Amino acid sequence: MSRRTLELKKTVDKTKKYNLGEAVAIIKKSANAKFDETVEIHVRLGVDPRKSDQNVRGTVSLPHGTGKSKKVIVLAKGEKVKEAESAGADEAGDADIIAKISQGWLDFDVLVATPDAMRDLTKLAKTLGPKGLMPNPKSGTVTFDVAKTVKELKAGRIEYKIDSYGIIHAIIGKASFTEEKLVANAKALMEALMHAKPATSKGQYVQGISLSSTMGPGLSITPESTKIEKK
Repeated sequence: MSRRTLELKKTVDKTKKYNLGEAVAIIKKSANAKFDETVEIHVRLGVDPRKSDQNVRGTVSLPHGTGKSKKVIVLAKGEKVKEAESAGADEAGDADIIAKISQGWLDFDVLVATPDAMRDLTKLAKTLGPKGLMPNPKSGTVTFDVAKTVKELKAGRIEYKIDSYGIIHAIIGKASFTEEKLVANAKALMEALMHAKPATSKGQYVQGISLSSTMGPGLSITPESTKIEKK
């Protein structure tokens, strides 16, 4: 364990649950690597991910984005190609996009497809699926409303999906963000998760929340502090 890691561990009380504001302040102070560290939130949910009706998944638009610009590609037909380009897609097309991907091109973060173009993508499922790049209606990447989708993705819309252990892992920004922006992004994600609570989920839904930066320690968060105050 490096000296830096040992010093950082001293700043965190592992027996304490911090409120969100306190945790963000500590995260920002401890994020002293030579690059702008990413801030992540990890939420353990009281669901059984093996059951399809408890497989929590969705999207949320973070009010202050993630600090990273996504390269968004759109597969569409006709006028939808121009619509995607006008909305800010990095590239949009039809057969030409299929051909490039078939040749091994995967230089993008998100692939959006219109429903009528999805049939052409089935042969590439084995290439796109393992990389998490296959468009999916549940993640909002199969849609005819390409303009709105592209703009939201560029502005900071993220996808969240529960893993096999019942945990959601999500980016809420960069250490260079202000405390206010990181808190707002974290609360936006938590509100989305609460709305996504499966009807079949029993008992305590949010069982644990932790916050960390790329090279920093993890801090346990009180669920109450992540709620958006209603005016």
